[in-house]
Amino acid sequence: MATATSLVRSPTTSLSGKFTLSDQKPPTPPGQLPQYPTQRRRFTPLFASFHDDSSSNSGSKKNAPAVELEKLLDDAPYDVVSKDSPLHPRPLSSTQFSNSVSDGSRLRVAYQGVRGAYSEAAAEKAYPNCEAVPCDQFDAAFEAVEKWIVDRAVLPIENSLGGSIHRNYDLLLRHSLHIVGEVKLAVRHCLLANHGVKVEDLQRVLSHPQALAQCENTLTKLGLSREALDDTALSAKYVASKKLKDTGAVASSSAALIYGLNILAQDIQDDCDNITRFLILAREPIIPGIEKPFKTSIVFSLEEGPGVLFKALAVFALRQINLTKIESRPLRNQPLRASDDCNNGSKYFDYLFYVDFEASMADQRAQNALRHLKEFATFLRVLGSYPVDTTMI
Repeated sequence: MATATSLVRSPTTSLSGKFTLSDQKPPTPPGQLPQYPTQRRRFTPLFASFHDDSSSNSGSKKNAPAVELEKLLDDAPYDVVSKDSPLHPRPLSSTQFSNSVSDGSRLRVAYQGVRGAYSEAAAEKAYPNCEAVPCDQFDAAFEAVEKWIVDRAVLPIENSLGGSIHRNYDLLLRHSLHIVGEVKLAVRHCLLANHGVKVEDLQRVLSHPQALAQCENTLTKLGLSREALDDTALSAKYVASKKLKDTGAVASSSAALIYGLNILAQDIQDDCDNITRFLILAREPIIPGIEKPFKTSIVFSLEEGPGVLFKALAVFALRQINLTKIESRPLRNQPLRASDDCNNGSKYFDYLFYVDFEASMADQRAQNALRHLKEFATFLRVLGSYPVDTTMI
């Protein structure tokens, strides 16, 4: 399968940011499970549970000034259109963050990308009345929640065709946020171009690498070369702003409407079952329940040895708990470890294992399973226990 390798960026567009982690809370110690609060905090608008769109002002933090989005974005060099345009807010970068809290007028939800991104649609599905706030990178969205710029972040974690988004798995461990929900979104790609441009006029197409891969068959039949950008909506924005006549974009129909492009073809993805799963992140966990289907996400590490991973997974099988996802990632700063066998002299990777299972932390079976796992895990952290998204749009 061909992949897009070159980068196309507007001279006025900057997608990078510098990130500092000095303000984050220390991670949960190895083997220690987070303590869920017995009652909700007073910050009701900020810590509302999944699909709670409360907009009360009563819980705003009094010792921190309110922050207006326009003020935050005044100096950002990200957009080719006017900063005053209500349709094109500039993406936040981490250098713009302060320790201010939102004014509580309505829930503010960060997503990665620009207007028209699929992540924006996922944020609006999770919280229909939210103020969606674009961020230039995944790291910036995490920091926006930590520093009280926004109340939630909605970020992709896996796609049914492209697999896992490894960057966000790594960021889940680096930051101290909690998963409070999930969103499953059907991704429907469109071929976009400026008005007056026909399919036969196109020579190349721009989009995110995964989007290009998901439309491989269609783009090959059209004989189009592929070039990558960091976001599907950004590719639409670039084509529109440069008024390109030989270049199209693979993006959503919403992006076509926002940036004034024509839809040349719809549903050009190779597989109609193209679903992206997003995680909803917040500063504090929600109180898990048992009144509806819940899912719990954890991360742990193990000592090397025969059957150790089998033993770890068996703690769930013994209690009839279904696993829906397992992902392994190399342990940062300690990628290799020498074998205990001195005569062998071999080295092996240390891994972190991310696991999703179908049970609430309010369920005694889940609590017993994690107590059992803690007996031989070298590190264990609960990332969140949250309602399952049973809808699809």
